[in-house]
Amino acid sequence: MRRKLAAGNWKMNGTGAELGELKALSQSHPKASVDILICPPATLLSRASIAVQGTAISVGGQDCHAAKSGAHTGDISADMLVDAGATSVILGHSERRVDHGEHDEDVRAKARAAMDAGLKAIICVGESLEQREAANTLDIIGGQMSGSIPDQSTGENLIVAYEPIWAIGTGKVPTLEEIGEVHDFMRARLERRFGEGVGRSVRLLYGGSVKPGNAADIFAVSNVDGALVGGASLKASEFSGIIQALESV
Repeated sequence: MRRKLAAGNWKMNGTGAELGELKALSQSHPKASVDILICPPATLLSRASIAVQGTAISVGGQDCHAAKSGAHTGDISADMLVDAGATSVILGHSERRVDHGEHDEDVRAKARAAMDAGLKAIICVGESLEQREAANTLDIIGGQMSGSIPDQSTGENLIVAYEPIWAIGTGKVPTLEEIGEVHDFMRARLERRFGEGVGRSVRLLYGGSVKPGNAADIFAVSNVDGALVGGASLKASEFSGIIQALESV
């Protein structure tokens, strides 16, 4: 059975003052029946990993460089994330693809580095509103998966997050049927590429305006194993509601 995962992406939000949210979250879920992951900004990663020691929460990074080390000012390697206490790293988020011009091959190289360092790679895929309206969604998702996911992927080191770009932070959410169509498609693609065993063991997350009020319906959709949550993960009270919805599935 795939263990459910509630992952929070804090993006470029939070200072030391927000670490109290982790304490509150851990107190609300001392023995969670699902995995809980928070990906804070890099400046908080080491302190966050200390703050969650002995709790049901783990921490991850929001990006890593493909190289182990070198002259890459401002970048962070996968080994550095591990050293700071990370267990996972988000890669290929649409904001990275747009803001930093990352392509599938860049994401694939980063994912290889992350997996080699012992991290779980959470690889993001998703279509724009124009692509959705042109009925190109599955072609886009399939291409991103083929280009971004390394051959060394397993159910232990790979998580795939479907985040339709037009739903991130907008309050817009695809219909449950649309979410199900994409997640079923991703599962079939993974099984075809890696075989039934690996293909069925990789966790698939949905991300894009997930909130306590809509989480239960989304989690009931076929092949949705959890969520990658943005803004709603910044407050323990909001994220806790999403975790509770996932635990109830």
